[in-house]
Amino acid sequence: MRSTVTLDKARLDRLLEETHCRSKASAVSIAIDSYLKQKKIEKIKSMKGKLEFALSAEEIRHRER
Repeated sequence: MRSTVTLDKARLDRLLEETHCRSKASAVSIAIDSYLKQKKIEKIKSMKGKLEFALSAEEIRHRER
């Protein structure tokens, strides 16, 4: 999908440098994926202590599928 956005040149240059991408689109795509992954991790971490499992981690690891 094509979108037009205005980005700070210095920040975009830094993003290109950090991601080692040749294109701006690739660098922005990596940044978006990274942001979404981090948000998913935060959501999972926020559930700590709120879920109960019938089996221990050890039992789950050695359970036959």
